[in-house]
Amino acid sequence: MKKLAIILIAAVAMISCGNVYTGKTVALTNQNDSMNYALGVVNGAQMKMYQLRNDTSIETITEFIDALQRGYDGKAEELSEAGNIGRNIGQAIKKAEETGLAENPAWAINQKIFFQGLVNGLRHDTTVMKADDARNYFQTQYQNAAVINDSIETTGKVVKGKCIYKVQTIALNNQIDSINYAFGYLNGDEIARYVLLMDTTGQKTKDLITNINKGLKSNVKNPQIVNMGEQIGKNIKAQEAEGLIGEPSLATDFVLIKQGFINGLLGFTEQMDGTQAGEYIQTTMNNIKYGTVKEDGEKFLAENGTIKEEGEAFLLENATKEGVITTESGLQYEVIKMGKGKKPAATDRVKVHYHGTLIDGTVFDSSVERGEPIVFGLNQVIAGWTEGVQLMPIGSKFRFYIPQELGYGAQNAGSIPPYSTLIFEVELLGIEK
Repeated sequence: MKKLAIILIAAVAMISCGNVYTGKTVALTNQNDSMNYALGVVNGAQMKMYQLRNDTSIETITEFIDALQRGYDGKAEELSEAGNIGRNIGQAIKKAEETGLAENPAWAINQKIFFQGLVNGLRHDTTVMKADDARNYFQTQYQNAAVINDSIETTGKVVKGKCIYKVQTIALNNQIDSINYAFGYLNGDEIARYVLLMDTTGQKTKDLITNINKGLKSNVKNPQIVNMGEQIGKNIKAQEAEGLIGEPSLATDFVLIKQGFINGLLGFTEQMDGTQAGEYIQTTMNNIKYGTVKEDGEKFLAENGTIKEEGEAFLLENATKEGVITTESGLQYEVIKMGKGKKPAATDRVKVHYHGTLIDGTVFDSSVERGEPIVFGLNQVIAGWTEGVQLMPIGSKFRFYIPQELGYGAQNAGSIPPYSTLIFEVELLGIEK
């Protein structure tokens, strides 16, 4: 379920920092100014709530805004698909030096063994371990660690070094060695099958490994947020030709959008907070569509207000049902089947089957009925999906009840009326590399 308008979406890149950004008021002299500023605020506030909820440090915010500016200025580094994947791997491995492999503090990352597994997987060398064996071993260890509360043997120390290119057999002396090798191998095998399939010259493989080393050398605090910032900056620049949020009557003002982002990220609410910004955007877009006369706005609310009220009543009653869990944002869910795999992050690409209905049972979209699952980035969908799917281990099936403010709000999204509460049955099939 892709966002229609308000949320600017993301992808991949890198970064530097240096500026210190502060919350401040800005001059808003007309509707165009207010729309640009509000767009920044609502996105910044949502990022703070979802992407930055565990890291709202000024260092990370500075990295993001610097990246936002670089993306807008066209100065963001452009990499091939293999290069992007490589840099992300390098940055993830660097992070694992602090958090442990797969965010298990007991699993010390051994770069030498991990990289050898990765290269052997890329080259399909099965001397030490086959792909299926690596996958089964790692998943088993991961599940066991979760069951026994991470009380895992931590034999060995971190070994650093450049990612090597040559296939070779390597000794695995303990559990941690085997986990490192297995994780590296299954990643290498997946990349070889889906990214490097037509790499007859070896250039893609070289590009991948070169950028792994670049990622290892970066001093970025939060690379995912930096990647997101650069892509959002590019997206804002691309909107200048067609108008803000695709509306030709609204000109893009990056300075105001940027300050809106800063204020939203810092929680600076002197002019408007995230909720007020979202309401302003919705009201303004409705006025542009339906007219600016007071009676026109009242007509829109009269036609669609009942849908909003019915959704609120439905959620209020639904929250009392056995098995239904309500999160802090207002999202409701129930577990149909709990999987045992890894949970995705907000910036991961996921493969899912889903079935979407309104509260009256009307089906508006269904990959199940089409007979084909879908792959998308979790930062490219409505807020209810971004939050909800992160709760699901691979192999799970959940039912989500999404309030209109975490869905499409006042927008008329095709067969979804404005202010609609949405119901989705979602099955998480996998996390795509």
